[in-house]
Amino acid sequence: MTELRVPPGRAGRLKLRRGLEVARHGADLLDRKLRVLHARHEELLRAERAAREQWHARLTEAESWVRRGLLLGGEDALDTALTRRPAELEITWTSTMGVRHPRAASCGVPDADPDEPAPANTALVHAGAAYADAVRAAAEYAAAGAAARAVGDELLRTRRRVRALRRHWIPRLETVLARVDAGLEQNEHEDAVRRKWVADRQAQGR
Repeated sequence: MTELRVPPGRAGRLKLRRGLEVARHGADLLDRKLRVLHARHEELLRAERAAREQWHARLTEAESWVRRGLLLGGEDALDTALTRRPAELEITWTSTMGVRHPRAASCGVPDADPDEPAPANTALVHAGAAYADAVRAAAEYAAAGAAARAVGDELLRTRRRVRALRRHWIPRLETVLARVDAGLEQNEHEDAVRRKWVADRQAQGR
């Protein structure tokens, strides 16, 4: 740890007091930021858990419909149900205490092309719709997870900064300030003793 450079005398004490005031004020501001981030992070974690459960539910439903379709039409029935239609993802953004993160995600899955062959049975039709819902749920889950991670990372960084101020920097400033105060007090005491000694000698001379 580097040594603090403190000007001698009262100028150094003034500088230390100002630095200590700034450090304490900064720590207080970071504490408030920490509380806001913590509350928001908890909200985002709950949203992420809910989105994950929704995605699992939609995926389980889709897989169930596929199994029914295969039981009804055999494995070859899946060939006619496969389509390659790219989904379109749109993400809206927001920020929490300066942290930019996804607010929501919407995923559009195009309808089937009328020229494509129809699925072999209605179970596979339901499977296609269910998988479209699963894709939308996956997008929402991904956005919720990204938001929770972004705010969580900033929460950890802020917590480390508060810890560094509270446990290291502020105590260090306080220690140095106490040492400077003690030195100035000692100097003032010695000056007072010297002035008294000079005054006494002058009085004796007269």
